[in-house]
Amino acid sequence: MPTAVRIERTGGPEVLQTAEVEVGEPGPGEVLVDVAAAGVNYIDTYQRSGIYRVPLPYTPGLEGAGTIAAVGSGVTGLRVGDRVAWQGHPGGYAQRALVPAEIAVRIPDGVPDETAAATMLQGITAHYLVNSTYPVSDGETILVHAAAGGVGLLLVQLAKAKGARVIGTVSTADKERLAREAGADEVIRYTERDFTEATKELTSGEGVAVVYDGVGRSTYEGSLASLRRRGMLVLFGAASGPVPPIDPQVLNSGGSLYLTRPTSADYVATREELERRTSELFDAVGRGTLDVRIGARYPLTEARQAHEDLQGRRTTGKVLLLP
Repeated sequence: MPTAVRIERTGGPEVLQTAEVEVGEPGPGEVLVDVAAAGVNYIDTYQRSGIYRVPLPYTPGLEGAGTIAAVGSGVTGLRVGDRVAWQGHPGGYAQRALVPAEIAVRIPDGVPDETAAATMLQGITAHYLVNSTYPVSDGETILVHAAAGGVGLLLVQLAKAKGARVIGTVSTADKERLAREAGADEVIRYTERDFTEATKELTSGEGVAVVYDGVGRSTYEGSLASLRRRGMLVLFGAASGPVPPIDPQVLNSGGSLYLTRPTSADYVATREELERRTSELFDAVGRGTLDVRIGARYPLTEARQAHEDLQGRRTTGKVLLLP
């Protein structure tokens, strides 16, 4: 039987255990995939710890890529042997996974499986953030937190392609180098100076049009204070913990600010939208205009270490498990 990572109870990284599991044949509308790579994301740690509740026992992993081994009834447009990638369905931390065909997209020739897996959840997130949640315009100045992380590096590149001036925050010199290589115009090491103060200096006191904040609790107040009048704070993650309730009067006094908390499901709500976003991302990867950096690879049996390194902020770019 194939091996998978299982969570029997919520808790720290130690609850991640590998076990042999019975996967079965694909049902109607499903495909069975031999998983080549699975993405590791902060949402996996929220589900593992119980911040986001999931039915137990549970196999984490909301994105992956691999080759179709079997096709269920009613599936059209996909066949055995096709390379596919997906996001938004659990079970990726495994050698074999059952995936709804409606969320599986073909991987174009020239895009490796690992790159495809690394592009899905974080790539789609970065795509909708700069194109839909707050459509970045040419000449605007924006702030990207954790600019050397998986989403951060993609956000920097996509925003630069739209003509934005990008300010990024990072913690170390090595991460600053990565953010600048991705195209960041200015980089603030938040471990050395207050990022709000630095952002205001870099914008002559005006503030930025939008802050893309996947850090959460430790940054949201400074993020709000970094915005220009009628600016938008986009909270898309909580690496430092969930943000407490915010008094709407804070938005009023800050300059008629906007606050949103998007989630991927609402930005790939239709098959057409999913295919459009992934097609644009894969096209950019194929042309070499979007660099999807894989910062760490772990065997399936080291899922615990992958979570520890991700939460310890010891990783850059995308983290993958390789079944």
